[in-house]
Amino acid sequence: MTGAHALSVDVEDWFQVLNMAHRIDRADWDRLELRCATSTRRLLDLFAARGARATFFFLGWIAERLPDLVRAVRDAGHEVGSHGYDHRLLPELGQAGFRADLERTAAVLEDITGARPRAFRACTWSVGRRTPWAVDELLRGGVAVDSSIQPVRHPDYGVPRAPTRPYRLQADGGELVEFPPLTYDVLGRHLPVGGGGYLRLFPLALLRAGLRQKERLSVPGCLYLHPWEVDPGQPRQRLGWLRGFRHYVNLHATLGKLDRLLREFPFVGLTEALAQRPASWRAKLPAYRASELLG
Repeated sequence: MTGAHALSVDVEDWFQVLNMAHRIDRADWDRLELRCATSTRRLLDLFAARGARATFFFLGWIAERLPDLVRAVRDAGHEVGSHGYDHRLLPELGQAGFRADLERTAAVLEDITGARPRAFRACTWSVGRRTPWAVDELLRGGVAVDSSIQPVRHPDYGVPRAPTRPYRLQADGGELVEFPPLTYDVLGRHLPVGGGGYLRLFPLALLRAGLRQKERLSVPGCLYLHPWEVDPGQPRQRLGWLRGFRHYVNLHATLGKLDRLLREFPFVGLTEALAQRPASWRAKLPAYRASELLG
């Protein structure tokens, strides 16, 4: 394989995840302990030690309160991307709301870093069949690389027929590159192994298999995680069995598992992972109309 895999971090705090929405009101966020600065710096230290780079998708809400953290990420040589303002699902925002949310976050990040973000990831992979207009809005907002479509079947998200390797996504306003999270494709099924609870739950051998499968295809895989996933001391909430399992499983082991992967595979940010490939490779990325793939 020519070039590295992609590594990404969705910078949100423990109380902002979807599993907490039924327990913690947004109006209470400013009264809760903000812990993601410490855990994000923990990741920065690990990445520096292993020579890895990443794309950090920041919530605008976090960036406003922790501008020095955004600068630290930028100054360490990582890409700063947008994760939207305050972790709202795109169907909840609607098209006009998403346009405003995207612009608000871009303005916050540009004010801090001096550059408009060119990479985006939606809250909880919420670019899908309910949001076919999202690609038009991303293009209008200047996004060149998106990583918001999970190519899996899941009750909360996913476009099962979507490709599991980078591809071009076209709309009337142009095209961008869609960079899906890592899957291990076997027997016609796409097993999500690239991050979040999947990274924490599945054995390391399965993640390795997914990355090596992508290497055999000469395409980069994409890992993702969140700062709260390397913070086992975070305040615990009563989330119910399933939500609690998803959120808290193996938090103590995330950093060690990630460290082992960083020792074995090279990682950079999403935009850099694409740029490392020859122009001829990028030109041959398959193209799909957003209206057809998401319709």
